[in-house]
Amino acid sequence: YKVLGVNRYATPAEIKIAYRKLALKYHPDKTETPQVADTEKFIIIKEAYETLSDPEQRRIYNR
Repeated sequence: YKVLGVNRYATPAEIKIAYRKLALKYHPDKTETPQVADTEKFIIIKEAYETLSDPEQRRIYNR
């Protein structure tokens, strides 16, 4: 939740919006001069989104 900047009770739509905003900022193909740190940050953002956007994975994570 912290990675995407949303709270635990965020709706799927809020999670998706937060992900898209961060993905545009850190995606290696969207930046003029991609930095290693940006690429690593994007990978973390992607993993967070994949976990929180899947209802079953999100339920397990919330335990």
